[in-house]
Amino acid sequence: MPDQLRSDFLSCYGATFIDTPHIDSLCESGVRYDRAYSPHPVCVPMRSSLLTGINAIRTGVMGNGQYLRPDLEACGIRTWPDRLRDEGYRTCAIGKMHFYPWEASMGFDHRIVCEDKRWIQIEDDYQKYLNAKGLRKLHGNEHEGYQKNRGAIVHQHSYEDSWDGFVGNETVKYIKAHDDTPFAIMVGFPGPHCPYDPSAEYADRYSPDDMPEPYPIADDQPGQFVEGNVNGNKGTWNGVDYTEFTTTHKKKIRAYYAALVKQIDDKVGEIIQTLKDTGRWDNTIVIFCSDHGDYLGDHGLIGKGTFYEASTRVPLIVRVPEMGESRVHEGPASIEDITATLLHYGGCEVPGYMDSRPLADLDIADASGRGYVFGVLSGGSMIYDGTWKLARYSNGWSALFNISEDPAEQHNHIDDPDCQAIRERLDAILTRQFLASITKAHAEKNHATDWVDPAFAKGEGAWKRVYPQPIGLHHT
Repeated sequence: MPDQLRSDFLSCYGATFIDTPHIDSLCESGVRYDRAYSPHPVCVPMRSSLLTGINAIRTGVMGNGQYLRPDLEACGIRTWPDRLRDEGYRTCAIGKMHFYPWEASMGFDHRIVCEDKRWIQIEDDYQKYLNAKGLRKLHGNEHEGYQKNRGAIVHQHSYEDSWDGFVGNETVKYIKAHDDTPFAIMVGFPGPHCPYDPSAEYADRYSPDDMPEPYPIADDQPGQFVEGNVNGNKGTWNGVDYTEFTTTHKKKIRAYYAALVKQIDDKVGEIIQTLKDTGRWDNTIVIFCSDHGDYLGDHGLIGKGTFYEASTRVPLIVRVPEMGESRVHEGPASIEDITATLLHYGGCEVPGYMDSRPLADLDIADASGRGYVFGVLSGGSMIYDGTWKLARYSNGWSALFNISEDPAEQHNHIDDPDCQAIRERLDAILTRQFLASITKAHAEKNHATDWVDPAFAKGEGAWKRVYPQPIGLHHT
């Protein structure tokens, strides 16, 4: 799981300005999901949903400032690595996980931590690795041209000492040192998340002139989007002022972003080769995805957080050795379904309370494609049916886009008389999803009110209600 990788910067998704052969090779025996979406396109909400198999309304994690409640297990919720442990798997998390606190296990047996590029103060395993070499983590503003190039810099550390180099190398070492016990590894590359900081060995691989043009700001796009984006990025975590954000800036960023993607692709290649060298390739399922995308200047924005395509559309590839062929699933797909897919392949029953379900086209019994993807964050929500996307935001703006005809999302049909039936259909689905999720989000408050239950029906006082109520007993 690279962090903040949009799908159109991979050659297997049609990019012509970059070649990503190692990631592409995962498609040779598996499924590439052409319309895969992150339903909660911000780091912590999406990662929390993936850990638990339930959506962001139900986890309560709707932004990066929130996290999963510490009594998850008492609520009957267990993370996927915790469940796989019951089936004899040794689980390991390598790289960025964005857990709070950062060193928490969240069900993993072992962790090798290389956290967010912005968390330069924490003493994780990457920091210790650098310190042993007389190096340290560096903020982007410690590099030449950081402000001038709007966060695009050449990092001072070599490729092998970079964030992604460390994560790739530690994954290779873990696989080589591993015995024959079944394993499940989550590999969290910190890149290509900003700062856009390829090492010198890769920085000049791509020319800004060859980068795709950024999408313009549509006429009816709310001014709050750019204003909030600019103000948020002025914070000390980033410290870049995007008040002036030219096409030159955007293409420079895109070239360095492409270089980061290339760095990751090469490490993916080394991981694949290690699986082959250790005799595990033919018995290992590989899932490749990202938690969300990056605007890279589209709509005048940087980063993520709305339901524009650049923020929500992500790569999703599932490589299954015995499949022996390449498939493309063209319907809408949600990456929240990775959780149930992992449990299925690990021999676990998928709990009935989960929103996640096994992905389609993998020859999994009873697995079928989704008719739509439902997404939500604290600032908005969306429903996408494979053609049309309806998004509603807390600032009052709503948008209805035909993604098939208008991938740049320039033509808002929300008030188009000819599209009102589409709007009403999607709005009804969105409302149903909200109401169902809100109800399920309060499952821990349930208690018996059945007259045949002696604890309730006797009418005596001083009985103690179970709290939190385990979700598995009263899921709807």
